[in-house]
Amino acid sequence: MATIGTPKYTNDIGAEKIEIAVKEFECIGATAPFDHPHVYLDMGAETQIVCPYCSTLFEYNSGLRPSETKPANCCVSGQKVNA
Repeated sequence: MATIGTPKYTNDIGAEKIEIAVKEFECIGATAPFDHPHVYLDMGAETQIVCPYCSTLFEYNSGLRPSETKPANCCVSGQKVNA
């Protein structure tokens, strides 16, 4: 599989925690024009990380598909495709 860009996530709904299927990603806060500085985050060996701008807790969930999040619809780009 090939990746098209770095996955980007938003938290328009104000969730305390968002489960995601990747450990390296970009948090943009909310949808523009309410976004914060776009920050690249890397969980490394951990399974959780907190965004330093919006305080959203991101948690790795290996059971999710690449563009799937819990709650739904927080991934805005960077989906994996067959190559």
